[in-house]
Amino acid sequence: MCGVYGVMLPPAATQEAAQLAALGLFALQHRGQESAGVAVSDGEQLMLYKDLGLISSVLDERRLPSLRGRLAIAHCRYSTTGSTVWENAQPTFRLGPRRAIAIGHNGNLVNTRELLTRLHGGRARLLASTDTELLTALLADDPAADLVDALRSVLPTVRGAYSLVVLDERRVIGVRDPFGFRPLVLGRLPAGTVGAGSAASAAPGLWGDDPSVGWVLSSETAGLDILGADYVRDVEPGEILILEAGREPRSVRFADAKPALCVFELIYFARPDSYMEGRNLYEARRKMGMELAREHPVEADFVMPVPDTGAPAAAGFAEASGLLYREGMVRNRYTGRTFIQPSQAMRQRGVTIKLNPLREVVRDRRLVVVDDSIVRGTTTRQIVGLLRRAGAREVHVRISAPPIYHPCFYGIDTQVETELIAATQTVEEICRFIGADSLGYLSIQGVLAALELSYEQFCFACFDGRYPEPVPYDAAQHKYLLEEGRTAPDDAAGAVRNPVLAGGPTSGR
Repeated sequence: MCGVYGVMLPPAATQEAAQLAALGLFALQHRGQESAGVAVSDGEQLMLYKDLGLISSVLDERRLPSLRGRLAIAHCRYSTTGSTVWENAQPTFRLGPRRAIAIGHNGNLVNTRELLTRLHGGRARLLASTDTELLTALLADDPAADLVDALRSVLPTVRGAYSLVVLDERRVIGVRDPFGFRPLVLGRLPAGTVGAGSAASAAPGLWGDDPSVGWVLSSETAGLDILGADYVRDVEPGEILILEAGREPRSVRFADAKPALCVFELIYFARPDSYMEGRNLYEARRKMGMELAREHPVEADFVMPVPDTGAPAAAGFAEASGLLYREGMVRNRYTGRTFIQPSQAMRQRGVTIKLNPLREVVRDRRLVVVDDSIVRGTTTRQIVGLLRRAGAREVHVRISAPPIYHPCFYGIDTQVETELIAATQTVEEICRFIGADSLGYLSIQGVLAALELSYEQFCFACFDGRYPEPVPYDAAQHKYLLEEGRTAPDDAAGAVRNPVLAGGPTSGR
């Protein structure tokens, strides 16, 4: 997944872009919980701060005041290439012969080996082991005189999923791959919301060269809402969108659009208060639950969600089936993917750390338990076991997505087919494995009926194996490809250790 964010403030703004970027990034914390960082420009030089951990612990009041500038990008990471180490936190930074740039990347490239060969014959020193570091190096070293020209030169050689926020000394740039696998939206900060000018001074049109207007890029519309920014439009697949102070956003196309937005964004990844393809995701998921009830009805006492992502679909299932909706489990909201589990025994108790059944609610009841997906099956098995031990008489599991038969190579960390329970077992076998009385998945047709959109708009590869972008046969080995035989350069830590400060090639600093 990963969350990316960009802010371009007008010259007269009294606020710092890094503070707004960090605030906006909070709305995207669900997209990545391994590390966070922000890069800023004051018009002459770039500064970067990043670290492992949640946004609240990395980008706090101790660090943000030193990051001064009107341009900023920010990132929170969920790893699909490279280990979870400090060097792999983003944004990435590179000072090349012609430019200094920083990049935040959401997605995953599938031709990493080929790109590595292009970078000085594979002999270039990389300070991190991610595909984002490799892409940053290619762009920083490209001989084109301007960054936009470098993007137009390099991006047609890049394959896979990438929604990017790119920063140089004077611009914030948004990019989406030709398929638009991962989302990226543009928002407008009205005059007066950034500490300069007034609402009355804003340009009458949505666009316009108004020096008092700021611009925002975000992985989701929820990231615009937190700053009070108005949604303008999605960055289009195959588009480079350039944000500069005092100018309207400028669009440059580097490839024809072949839209294939990851449908899992709408089913699970994105926040329910975000909008994609003109759909509010809470309503889309509620309608998926209604379709699920029509496809897999069951006699039960009530419907309950697996907190929190199963709630919209559970509400829809209850509405369509006429069953009661009840909360049957409580979630501990102070744990996440980065929760440090000190022993194997603790790891095996991961579900009980996060979820606890309401015994008085579920005891002696027939339950319909709604969740958004089953990947490996172990979590669902533990949830069913918790409810059984709490006294549930029957547990009927309903999943508001199709079975996941195939790995994803476009930004989800499921790159080995044998890790997916649906790839090796039938629905009946999965039902027995998780210990449920019955199991039902929503069909692809049910998803499309709920969305009222066409199949051709989305990537369904994890469900049906039809990959829009061809994937190399050894793509499953790509996560640690850049770590093969790699030893960090002697100056790796000092080169970009917090904070990073670097002038551009003509800054004289």
